[in-house]
Amino acid sequence: MILIFEKKASNYSICFSEKNHTEIIGFINIIANKIVKCGLFRFSLKYIQSLYLRKLISWYILKTIILGQMLSLFICGTAVTSQYLAEQYQVNTPMFQSFINYSLLLLVYTTMLAFRTGNDSLLQILKQRWWKYVFLGLADVEANYMIVKAYQYTTLTSVQLLDCFGIPVLMALSWFILRARYKLIHFIAVAICLLGVGTMVGADILAGRQDSEGSDVVIGDVLVLLGASLYAISNVSEEYIVKNLSRVEFLGMVGLFGTIISGLQLAIVEHKDIMKIQWNWKIALLFTVFALCMFGLYSFMPVVIKVTSATSVNLGILTADLYSLFFGLFLFFYKFSGLYILSFVVIMVGFILYCSTPTRTAEPTALPQPVGAGLDNAALKIEENDRLPLSHSERKVMQTQRAGAGP
Repeated sequence: MILIFEKKASNYSICFSEKNHTEIIGFINIIANKIVKCGLFRFSLKYIQSLYLRKLISWYILKTIILGQMLSLFICGTAVTSQYLAEQYQVNTPMFQSFINYSLLLLVYTTMLAFRTGNDSLLQILKQRWWKYVFLGLADVEANYMIVKAYQYTTLTSVQLLDCFGIPVLMALSWFILRARYKLIHFIAVAICLLGVGTMVGADILAGRQDSEGSDVVIGDVLVLLGASLYAISNVSEEYIVKNLSRVEFLGMVGLFGTIISGLQLAIVEHKDIMKIQWNWKIALLFTVFALCMFGLYSFMPVVIKVTSATSVNLGILTADLYSLFFGLFLFFYKFSGLYILSFVVIMVGFILYCSTPTRTAEPTALPQPVGAGLDNAALKIEENDRLPLSHSERKVMQTQRAGAGP
């Protein structure tokens, strides 16, 4: 474009007149406008890109990433201690470990509710909605138990893949119960996260972590699907309670009914396993670390859900298995694969994309008015006007009309 401009400018300089001067000025203006437009386009494009990058790297996104990865580390702590108990000391007591966690929630948060007064007190909550928390506690206890129990029947691959079934269930429940409305970017982000999970499973297979085939794969897979669905129910209920009632109420009620339900189930299915434990300070320390990680997870998750949503939290904690793997490299001598790093990056990209665009909440639809409602209201208004007391002049006119209409 510059060469053309120089060529035309030299031609114009051969015969310089007022007309040629006008043409040259016009030509310069055209070129200048094109340059300005091109510059503005580039500037606007860079501005849009900077805005989108600023949107992706905002304080909200960074805070969400940090909070989500803290939850992943808590889950990693529970997984590593449980595996260490199972492999080093042959201790498999998932219900007993959950019972300890629910007991801690009972001691802390249910006690806080007991000291409250008014409508937020423990007695008022139990009078108004005790049966709802019974179902919530049952769903939470059985979700924890089914996922752990599934490892005895199926493979690690099946558990990791089928556990992701809870995410679409969670999104569906959020759509109908919490009235959350998703955009295309959210579905793409979820697909990217699931692709990262698939990459992680492929890395497990290549690293030889799938030696056990399980005793009954069908039973194990069904347990994983049921556990993931119950987790979704528990998380949606948690989001509703935390955002509409209070975090302390949720944790206090889950601690109360979770302790009762897990205690009963513990007495039925695990009392023999507990009697076989050869207690020492190392086993006690592992149980303590597990309990603290689980208590921190339950206490901290409502805070993160209130800031974000149950769906984004579940996407963020998909990295928990990768953290467990990194610890397993030193504790259990796992084989490392570069695909683990790739899967972590893919999951984080999907998580960031999901959080970059907030979901919206649909407004409740108004009840349709009957067709004749306007006419009925008008007739009612006329009837009310007829019942109003008459003035003195109106009564006098009525009496005169009656006297003239007499026999």
